[in-house]
Amino acid sequence: MFYKHNFYRFTGAVMANLCLFQAVMAHGISEADRELVLQGGNFTYMQLGATHMLTGYDHLLFVFGIIFFLRTFRDIVKYVTAFTIGHSVTLIFATFNEIQINYFLVDAIIGLSVCYIGYANIDGFKKFLDIKPPNMMFMITGLGLIHGLGLSSRLQEFPLSEDGLLFNIISFNIGIELGQVLALMLMILAIDTWRKTRSFGKFSILSNYALILAGLFLFLMQMHGYSHSITPTEFEIASSQAGTVTTEASMVDNGQVQWEDTITITIPARSGKEYKFHVVENDSFDYMWTTEGATIYYDFHGEPDGNTTGFFESYQENNAIESQGSLTAPFTGIHGWYWQNDTSTAVDVMLNVAGEYTRMDLPSSSISEPVQDSTHDNLDSL
Repeated sequence: MFYKHNFYRFTGAVMANLCLFQAVMAHGISEADRELVLQGGNFTYMQLGATHMLTGYDHLLFVFGIIFFLRTFRDIVKYVTAFTIGHSVTLIFATFNEIQINYFLVDAIIGLSVCYIGYANIDGFKKFLDIKPPNMMFMITGLGLIHGLGLSSRLQEFPLSEDGLLFNIISFNIGIELGQVLALMLMILAIDTWRKTRSFGKFSILSNYALILAGLFLFLMQMHGYSHSITPTEFEIASSQAGTVTTEASMVDNGQVQWEDTITITIPARSGKEYKFHVVENDSFDYMWTTEGATIYYDFHGEPDGNTTGFFESYQENNAIESQGSLTAPFTGIHGWYWQNDTSTAVDVMLNVAGEYTRMDLPSSSISEPVQDSTHDNLDSL
């Protein structure tokens, strides 16, 4: 039923490595997609689901690895259905029950699933371990459950509404399946075309090893992201425009900062809000904010004055209950935070600041930009 030789891995692995670093470091849903969800309905979720699958190189690598062994339509339907059932179950269940697992950790396991498919393709269990390989149907279904957790982690980054939540989830899942069907059509065409050429046999073994390496590289990159996501204060980011953001602030840690402003920002359930200051280039301020227990997503960023291109510089993004540090502005403009609360209850953010800045929410400020109740316009890539 399964063929040991396949060509795809070489091409797929090369493509994955070209885009992997950027995709891993830009983990998450774009702000443009967040805004689209706020304005759209179930059809919007369907579109986003299809887009996510068609751009989800890790999921596509796994699916491509499955179907490459199969020649008959019946076998393709059987194994792809097993994968579909697996990821659909956890996508719907985890999202509806607000089960959240660190997305770097989930994607690291997905990377290992890509390694597994490559290893199975070269018959590694018999060749290197001299054991009978696990049941392929069982493994594909089980690994599909893991992929579903990855899809759920993405979906839960959207501003989901309590009203019609189940229909939103189902719509997103339908979009995932439509995207998968379209991708499968292209994959099958490519495989059948390649199988008829002489180079198929020549590159099949090499492509299997390339797939294993691609999965391993994905695993290592995601584990790197995971290590930083659980120890965010180890980051110190130097701006390309001579500014610095230091998220390890000894003065803050030691309680030496005399806070000039204490601001409470309430983030509604399953919604987002931002708060910004105006800061002159090379001026600095210290900050510390906390939710007192609730984990929320945040993006600390800045946008230059007078910019009309949509440019922004993201200093730090993470899921956390608090953050502290200092900013030296790399340019004159607005600098601050966007918070996304994906829980079912409102969350209060207590923000303390001190330094050289102008508050934009005070009537006396010459620069007026109110606190936003949804996502800001210029943050189009996280």
